[in-house]
Amino acid sequence: MFDRRVFLKTLAWLAAAPSLAAHAGEREMTDAAAQLYRKAIVIDGNLQLANDPAEPLSSEAQAGIRASGLTVFKMTIGGSGGNYADTLKELDDCRGMIARYPELFMPIRRATDIALAKRSGRIGIIFSFEAVEMLQSNLDRIDEFSQLGVRVMQLSYNLASPFASGVLAPRASRGLTTLGHAAIAEMNAQGVSIDLSHADVMSTLQAVHASSRPVLITHGGCAAVHPHPRNKIDAELRAVAGSGGVVGIYGLPYLTAGPAQQTLADYMAHMLHALAVCGEDHVGIGSDAVLTGFDTSPQNMAFYDQVVAARKAAGIGAPGEERPPYVMGLNRADRCEIIADALLRHGYPARIAEKVLGTNFARVFADTWVAQTKDQA
Repeated sequence: MFDRRVFLKTLAWLAAAPSLAAHAGEREMTDAAAQLYRKAIVIDGNLQLANDPAEPLSSEAQAGIRASGLTVFKMTIGGSGGNYADTLKELDDCRGMIARYPELFMPIRRATDIALAKRSGRIGIIFSFEAVEMLQSNLDRIDEFSQLGVRVMQLSYNLASPFASGVLAPRASRGLTTLGHAAIAEMNAQGVSIDLSHADVMSTLQAVHASSRPVLITHGGCAAVHPHPRNKIDAELRAVAGSGGVVGIYGLPYLTAGPAQQTLADYMAHMLHALAVCGEDHVGIGSDAVLTGFDTSPQNMAFYDQVVAARKAAGIGAPGEERPPYVMGLNRADRCEIIADALLRHGYPARIAEKVLGTNFARVFADTWVAQTKDQA
């Protein structure tokens, strides 16, 4: 399947390094934001590297990644429907990339690794799944991939899966299936975080109820700000927060109706609504972007149009994907610092900005990445 992330990985780096310099003067950080960012645990709940993990990283790419100031980011393995063999190969490639650059990256397998990444000055990578095809409806695969370092899994991508319904499923939602209930129990038992970013309303609410542990929406928006299938209604936001989980706000075109490119103000409207509905302990950042910035060159945009057409033909393309996936003012590696600064400018104290930057996600990972004993199950 012609996945959007194939596009992001294939050509996005072409203009990523130049874009850092081009955007550097757009907004001066307050001293308070800069100081906060330097000391904070910074976790982006969904990002992608622009490079092929099997290929060497250029010095420019490494510099761009370091410029992010990130502590940890979660990246998708297997795309929107990768099969078992291809997903194993991608995992192997990503582990190899981390091993080749031990001063730049480290794998995140335990919650304590997050603080280690911060202390060591490296950027931690959390492996995750958005689709379920690689599991082959076999719950034993959850344990297998967990042992290989996949710490976050979803129940469906945009369409229906053997576990749950997605936000673009063409038929009426069937919600969480019998196998989906069993998958949640297995994810809870294996210490895998459950991500409901692409699940529809019924599946989301049922999954929250079925899980014995906090659940996540690692990358989403707020339907009350802009109604869209990928944005979550307040009932979903409250349910995730009520579970002890976190909602990460993304920078995708679904923040506004368009046709203009979404802006930092548009992004903050979703962020502020999520904070009002969920509370300060249950909101984070899940950009769903290219780490170093989206390439807006004519060549890349022509290829992006092909990707959008292919996704729509496959039934997985969401309305509004024609606009490229970036927010004006946040199309840069250090986007999380810009968001922290915006929170401070909106009057939020540093304590709350620090939670949004990463400690909320870190808490949920600590709460969920612990395998249950038989007595606990």
